[in-house]
Amino acid sequence: MLQIRDILWGFLYIACAVAIQVQVTPTHREISVGESKFFLCEVVGDAKDIDWFAPNGEKILPNNPNIQVSRNDETTSTLTIYHADVDHAGIYKCVAKNGDKEAQATVQVKIFQKITFKNVPSPQEFNEGDDADIVCDVVGSPVPFIIWKHKGARIQANKDVRYNIMENGHLLIRGIKKTDEGSYNCEARVMETGEINFKMINVIVNVLPTIRARQSEVNGTADMGGSILLACDADGYPEPTVTWAHNNVILESGDKYSLTEDGSELVIKDVIKVDEGDYTCIARNKAGEMSQEVSLNVFVQAKITYLNNQTATEFDDEVTLTCEASGDPTPSISWSFQNRMFSEGEQASWTRPDQYESHDGNIVVRSHARVSSLLLKNVDFTYAGEYLCTASNSIGQDNQPVYLEVRYAPKIQGMVAVYTWEGNPANISCGVEAHPGASVTWFRDGLQVPSVNTSNVKIYSTQSSSHLEVSPESQSDFGSYNCTATNVMGTESKEFILIQAEVPSSPEIQRVEPFSSSAAVEFDEPVSFGGVPIIKYRLQWRSDGQDWTGRDYDAAEDTTEFTIGGLTPDTNYEVKMSAINGKGEGESSAVIKFKTGPIRLLFTREPSTPKLEAMVQNQGNALKVNWIMQDDGGSPINHYLVRYKAKHVSDWKPEIRMPRSSEYVVLSGLDWNTEYEVRIVAVNQKGKSEPGILSFRTASEPTTMPGASGSGLSTGAIVGILIVVFFVLLVAVDVTCYFLNKCGVLMCIAINFCGKAGPGAKSKDIEEGKAAFTKDESKEPIVEVRTEEEPTQNQEGVGPTEPNETTPLTEPEPAAADAASPAAPLLSNATNSLAESFTPPKDNPPKSSPSAQSGTVESQTPLVDLSDTPKAVPVSEPVRANGEGPQKQCEAPNRPPTQIDGSTKDPPHSPSRDATTRPQNDGKTKDEVKTEVNNTAAEVKTVPNEAPQTNGNESKA
Repeated sequence: MLQIRDILWGFLYIACAVAIQVQVTPTHREISVGESKFFLCEVVGDAKDIDWFAPNGEKILPNNPNIQVSRNDETTSTLTIYHADVDHAGIYKCVAKNGDKEAQATVQVKIFQKITFKNVPSPQEFNEGDDADIVCDVVGSPVPFIIWKHKGARIQANKDVRYNIMENGHLLIRGIKKTDEGSYNCEARVMETGEINFKMINVIVNVLPTIRARQSEVNGTADMGGSILLACDADGYPEPTVTWAHNNVILESGDKYSLTEDGSELVIKDVIKVDEGDYTCIARNKAGEMSQEVSLNVFVQAKITYLNNQTATEFDDEVTLTCEASGDPTPSISWSFQNRMFSEGEQASWTRPDQYESHDGNIVVRSHARVSSLLLKNVDFTYAGEYLCTASNSIGQDNQPVYLEVRYAPKIQGMVAVYTWEGNPANISCGVEAHPGASVTWFRDGLQVPSVNTSNVKIYSTQSSSHLEVSPESQSDFGSYNCTATNVMGTESKEFILIQAEVPSSPEIQRVEPFSSSAAVEFDEPVSFGGVPIIKYRLQWRSDGQDWTGRDYDAAEDTTEFTIGGLTPDTNYEVKMSAINGKGEGESSAVIKFKTGPIRLLFTREPSTPKLEAMVQNQGNALKVNWIMQDDGGSPINHYLVRYKAKHVSDWKPEIRMPRSSEYVVLSGLDWNTEYEVRIVAVNQKGKSEPGILSFRTASEPTTMPGASGSGLSTGAIVGILIVVFFVLLVAVDVTCYFLNKCGVLMCIAINFCGKAGPGAKSKDIEEGKAAFTKDESKEPIVEVRTEEEPTQNQEGVGPTEPNETTPLTEPEPAAADAASPAAPLLSNATNSLAESFTPPKDNPPKSSPSAQSGTVESQTPLVDLSDTPKAVPVSEPVRANGEGPQKQCEAPNRPPTQIDGSTKDPPHSPSRDATTRPQNDGKTKDEVKTEVNNTAAEVKTVPNEAPQTNGNESKA
């Protein structure tokens, strides 16, 4: 027996060794909200699958973001909870399987959360009498319970039926009163942990406003300029705001209404009839609003209060228009249509129902109290339009229109015959009257036009007409065209005929009234216009043996006379005329002969008044005024005088004088949208004619220039461009002045700021030296003697050829320029050389000048020093040859220099000159100096002596 038991225990041991065992570490865990924890599931035995299951029994999948499961190896698996939430609490199960063998283990997870107030608004407002639900939402784990306190005492819901602590922790106060207002304490407690927290909530109880009107009904009179006061008083908590409304429109302070600061008083200004009615005084606060009606009665003049527009169909038996009016006293009502009164004094009395009936019986007026009706029988489409209802009483009257709409089939209107010619588009207009609007279709020979095969036919439609534009290409395009109009009321068709137009017949000249230089031609219009209007008349005239001269005159309505001018007095003329329409010029009339009158010197008179015609130019603010001179008064016209001005000003524009041959004047630059008056007077030898007067108004100023594509420059841009161009030109002129005349802004900047004298400093110094020489009369000039035949070499016999009067100035060498004295002027070729030709006196040699340091001077002729030691002296007036005084300066002609091997030489006929004077004349005395004068006339010049050069270099001019 013992052996069998041992065997059984052995088999059991072997079975246990083969079974699977599962263990979860730790077996339970407490986690705070937001923490992350993991749990390890260990399996003893061979397990193929290890799975975790959530507290709800669902298998936890690997892709769960907050709770993740991972298989570590063959025997372990990990459950990780990230950022724990109260929803994660519960029992988690780990299950291991291997075929039909299964084992499991569990772990209990507890989530703890501190007391948190999620939604506890403060203050919380309620209307008096409402059931107040005081909100206090608290979360925690374990779930806390709520205690409410008010005024330091705990609220006992079981003792006061007005209070109830709801399952969600809210406090419900039934029928809350103003006395329930105050602070309430929402306290949360967790018994398991002893945690406690609270929030104070301020409860406000709003009281619905009460309102009362000071007067429930107010009377006023309209159109008297008075004001009416409407007032009401309101109470409530919070303090209510008071507004006023009329016809469901909230009234605000402005020109019509005035409200006090609290809104309790409304002042209606300038009361009129439409102000009458009920005004609502509304008091509003957080608890709600209350309103009170105040009635305003306004007694005013007659006012139409009701009109009804009507719609009828043509040929209906009758239609009625109704007009109702109000007013105090009660108004009377009358009707009118297209200036036709229907009552004509026979309007029925308002005290008893009666009627007025027209003579034809189709119009009947019935009136009763404040209502009048207009009955129209046998409705025709001409009945459609505006009818005027007039209500009147002793205070005044009121007129209001009422409209009758008549629906009728199309009715086609328009000229049946239309004239044109080949190549000229013509519009066949099919005017359609229909209501409702009709669609228009054109036919030609039963076929609708335009068709795909026609390119010379187009249709243009407007609301009331359709225009068929036909450009005839051949005779086949002329003929009949059918216009068919259709609407819901019916259809109507009409045939139109396109006829080939002709040139007009010739007009007939009835009479020619000649004057001395003009003639008035009276004529009759052509018998046939050719189907199209005449646009011009052409008058042609000539004198005996001369070619025809012509002029075209615009054809105006009822014009039967034209005037031709510029004729020669006392001369035979022939005149003929023709008419021109759109197709061309017709035949000329028969030639009429006449003779102009002679110039009446004894019996001349002033010209007749010119006839004026005006034509506004394309730009809109310019006008072309043409004039026709009929009678010159027996004397040719000398000129015309034109005056014009805006009518709203008194001053005339400057008078314009036009020559006798002119026939028009163009007045431009006029003000936009302004009325002008133009007066033109003809003047002959006798005097002035009476002025021809013309008035016209210019067009309104356009927003954009006509024809502009939007890319044009504005006025500001154009002005800016002009300013830039002017500035560039100014700079160019200043630079030119700087280099040529040594002046200008750049010259001032160079001298004052840069300390440079500029390229023209020498010339300026020469000018100053000349001025100084002129002022100092005690010093005598150096006399330069030049002969035309003998060239003079310099004293050393070597050196460069001296420049002549055409040789340009050159800058001095740097050393010489730095050491030059400011008082040493240089010579220029023309402006600073004072030369005089004279014959040397034989008996009166020039006096010697005081001694001074000698310098080098380049001149156009050799210099002869007549003094012992030359001294720099200012330029004085040239000395006459006879010694009598200064002479007028003579300018030597410019001779072009000849340049050879880089040096400048005089032309062959010009003698060479040496202007170099050595200091102290190289030791020579005055007596040793000789002046050679040829038998021909010697040329003597006076030049200022150069200031000495400190470095001994030559100064070149």
